[in-house]
Amino acid sequence: MYKVVLVDDETLIVEGLRQVVDWTAHGCQVVATAGDAVSGAKTIREHRPDILFTDIKMPGEDGLTMLAGLKAEFPRMQIAVLTGYRDFEYAQRAIRLGVARFLLKPSKMEELEEALSYMTAVLDRLPPGEEEEGVREDGANSFIVRQAQTYIARHCAEKLSLQEVAERCFVSQWHLSKLLNKHLGQAFYELLNSERVRRAKELLEDPALRISEIAELVGYTDTAHFSRVFKKLEGVSAEEWRNAHCGK
Repeated sequence: MYKVVLVDDETLIVEGLRQVVDWTAHGCQVVATAGDAVSGAKTIREHRPDILFTDIKMPGEDGLTMLAGLKAEFPRMQIAVLTGYRDFEYAQRAIRLGVARFLLKPSKMEELEEALSYMTAVLDRLPPGEEEEGVREDGANSFIVRQAQTYIARHCAEKLSLQEVAERCFVSQWHLSKLLNKHLGQAFYELLNSERVRRAKELLEDPALRISEIAELVGYTDTAHFSRVFKKLEGVSAEEWRNAHCGK
């Protein structure tokens, strides 16, 4: 039996899907439901479903990032989107990220049945078992890496952790770390330090700013730590870099 998870902030839709669809006829079983993206991601990691029916326009969440994160971490999982968001370009982007079906609410029974038949047929053709290394979802993976880079760039001056970025990208810390190493050849803190040093070089062009002030502005509470990181990445100290590029 293929495991199914249903995620939607509208309880009536979740219960309607659970009761109306003949899951057993398709060799499926609904193992869990969730009412928002955060609890949905937690439920998916707990149950590792084969099939997911989900909304993508839930309060406060980025639907495309959620989809990409789920597909990147669970490439074998088949995803059907149920949404009232009638935007053709948005639907195309979702499909490029690996979504199997994009269904508009209210969905007709024949549409649900067709989506379920299609997804189970895909699963039937995949190698059995939990091993997912051989299943590639480069579109979703690349999307998640770009989202992570953007988030790091915007928040590098804050106390930023791998866990926070992973949560924003709807993937586990382990999976995000794996993607960053695979696609960029860098670990999270290497990316964070690179972005902070890039910002520091911009600030060094202002002679009124002291090195200690710049260190704090780019996210370092310890000036000595900032100095070590800067010299490691640039080969010279922050003061030497300022003198060489901005004059004395």
